[in-house]
Formats: sequence, structure tokens, C-alpha cells
Amino acid sequence: MPDYAPGTPSWVDLGTPDPDASARFYGALFGWQATEPGPVEETGGYQIFQQDGASIGGLMKLMQEGQPPAWSTYVSVTDADEAATAVTANGGTVHVGPMDITDIGRMAVFADPAGAVFGVWQPKTFAGADLVNVPNSLCWNELATHDVDGAKAFYPAVFGWEPAAGPLGPDGAYTVWNLGGKPVGGLMPMGDRFPPEVPPYWGVCFAVSDAGEIALAAKGLGGTIDVPPTDMPIGRFAGLRDPHGASFAVMQFHEQQ
Repeated sequence: MPDYAPGTPSWVDLGTPDPDASARFYGALFGWQATEPGPVEETGGYQIFQQDGASIGGLMKLMQEGQPPAWSTYVSVTDADEAATAVTANGGTVHVGPMDITDIGRMAVFADPAGAVFGVWQPKTFAGADLVNVPNSLCWNELATHDVDGAKAFYPAVFGWEPAAGPLGPDGAYTVWNLGGKPVGGLMPMGDRFPPEVPPYWGVCFAVSDAGEIALAAKGLGGTIDVPPTDMPIGRFAGLRDPHGASFAVMQFHEQQ
């Protein structure tokens, strides 16, 4: 997917205290290769996860004391500065103001009114992930929040998303974010099964050929299985954490069984 319509999640990256260890974990789990770190002065040592030369996501060392390891979601926009204005006008917060990343694009990092962190990417020479929706690549981005009504007001105002009713999940009715009639992400209410200390967050999900096999492999590599492989109407799902605690999900779609 070389181009992403504005308002479409286009990139994910991992913040970790040990990029080398994370590269080994995800390399063993998904077969990804990590590029050499970029110039520290220009990119902070940013690396790219690749699959057969195609860019899948990013990898970077945590920069702030106390920052938790996590995967982050970035939404493609035509103008990162306009996005920042829309975020603040609708009660969100700017964590990292719009800034150029060499000559490849412009990015910013925000939080919605409930505190869920997300980024935007204004592409120049780099549009985003080269592969999505195939095994070992990104297939879904999902907001988990206690404030469903607030999210349904905030994200349509910022990105033009349209909330649509999805299936009834374990924590209540699921919402699908649509853009131009096409689903671009999800919204899940945080129910009682979420510990109270877990803040709202944007989760990432990767397509896999065998969710059960991947879950066992993640555990064998030092990761954690938070949600065992579970059958769902669209496939088989598992919730995992890497050895540093960054959470992610995997989905084995029915057509890949």
C-alpha cells in the first residue's frame, strides 16, 4: 500500500529501552529484519522493521525517563500543523509539536482528552508501511478507552471518522471507525477486565498465519500471553506482550487458516 488517504492509520513504531533485544525478539517471532540505526542527530537512531525489504514499522529507543515500552499508531494527514490545531481545539494535548523528519515527512504526537497517545504523519517521500493486511504485517489499529462517548466526539472532529456499531465484545458494544465508507480502525470500551492502572491506549494488531503458533513462540522468546488464542467471527485472535512489556495483538483471519 504505497498511498494512504488522509485519516488512515499508516505507520506504527515501537518504543523500547533496548532496540537490539527488541529487534531479536520480533525478528525471531515474525521474521522481520531491522535496518541499521539512522543518524542520531537527525533521527535519534531510528530503525525500520522490514519484511523482505518492505517497511513494516519503526523501532526506536525510549527517550524519556519513566516512558513505558509501547507500540504507537500514526494517522496519515495532509497537514500536521492543522491536525495539531484540531486536536487542541477539541480538548486534546500536543506532546510533540509538528516537526520535520529529514525530507521524508512531518510528524507530531498527541493525546486525546482521555489520555490515549497517538501520532500523525504528513508524508513527503515516505507514505508509511509498504505492506499491510498480509501475514506478519499491520492489519488493525484499535483505541481502548473508558470514555467511549468522548472518543466518538473527538476523533470525528479531528480525522473525519464516522463511528459505526460493531459486534458486542466482552466489554460492551464495539465501534468501528469508518472513513469514506471503509473501516480504518476500532474502538473498544475498557471494562472490568482492564486493571484500573491501565490508561487508555491505541493498540496494534498484526496479521499472522497461525495465532496459536505465534503465541507459543512469543512465550518461548520471553514474551507474555495476555489473551490466549481465541476464536472470533473473523478469525483467531491473541493478545501478547514482548519481553519489555509492550503489548500487541495478532489475528489469524479465516481465509489464512
